[in-house]
Amino acid sequence: MRIATIVGARPQFIKAAAGSRALRKFHNEVLIHTGQHYDDNMSAVFFRELGIPEPDYNLGISGGSHAQMTSRMLTSIESILLKETPDAVLVYGDTNSTLAGALAAVKLHIPVIHVEAGNRLGTLDSPEEVNRIMTDHISTLDFCATEDALQKLQNEGLGDRAYCVGNIMYDSYLYYSDLAWDTPQVISFDGDKTPIPQEYYFMTCHREENTYSDDPLTEILMAMNSLDAPTIYAVHPRNHNRAKRVCEMHGFSNIILTQPVGYIDSVHLVKNAKKIVTDSGGLQCEAFYAGVQCVFVLDYVVWPETMVGNRNQLAKADHADIISKLSVSQTIDPNYHPFGDGHAAEKICSILSNWERNDKK
Repeated sequence: MRIATIVGARPQFIKAAAGSRALRKFHNEVLIHTGQHYDDNMSAVFFRELGIPEPDYNLGISGGSHAQMTSRMLTSIESILLKETPDAVLVYGDTNSTLAGALAAVKLHIPVIHVEAGNRLGTLDSPEEVNRIMTDHISTLDFCATEDALQKLQNEGLGDRAYCVGNIMYDSYLYYSDLAWDTPQVISFDGDKTPIPQEYYFMTCHREENTYSDDPLTEILMAMNSLDAPTIYAVHPRNHNRAKRVCEMHGFSNIILTQPVGYIDSVHLVKNAKKIVTDSGGLQCEAFYAGVQCVFVLDYVVWPETMVGNRNQLAKADHADIISKLSVSQTIDPNYHPFGDGHAAEKICSILSNWERNDKK
């Protein structure tokens, strides 16, 4: 088959590292990068270090409101699909790139394949939730990371198109976490290499709920600054100025501010951290894979499978609540593997081959 894969944001590059590697063994892939994440250390570094094929198209679309971004992507992707005439369009996750790709395809009567389908937060206040729901319902094939996600799609009447294959990000984690970490590329705001402390906590924080003003971020950093080891905080580009200002204003000397890190650095920072504090759906899963305890600073659960044995705990953007959650120990059940066996991409390809044969009958 000729499959057009659409990516645009950091988590999708990680998924595509495993997805494209498997797809290209059996199918012809056209890779479209919307440009939603465009900064070098949020985009190009992932293509370089993960061996993702160079995009056939890079649309360079980022910024603006959700509607502005999605509409610009929609028209650009449509023109490419008309030119390339793929047999199917594959999208990952829940970004504006995901929804734009799915909408462009379905309106051209091209089957949509959605990888990481069925996740639900239970609130339409989240733009990602809107993207997920709409994409799931217009897709021809929905590939779920967990049994919980599959059950949710069955409850919505989508069971006949849904398959539980495991989390494709787990494929990537297993593949890249075994690589040696000889030359970390953790870079400070000033462009210098940041030495990695022997003991540290690792933090990311980028969601609007936690960064819309100084107040929530100050609460989070106040908690991290009080810990028994430094915190490496990999800062999203749009939060650079706020993070620097908050740390300087409050004298948070136990916080190490860095630029965003590439995937291999991120995996090893997670593996070697004392604990993780994040509002990233992907990073909390990576912490779970690595057996490192995580505190998730948000008001709702993203991956319920991780919320066992104190392995991942919700916390408010409140320093006392974060400290309280960090102070407890986790319990790991070695027989609990809710994200599959690390062969999600292979399972997706197998199902696609069967679907292609049946579709041609």
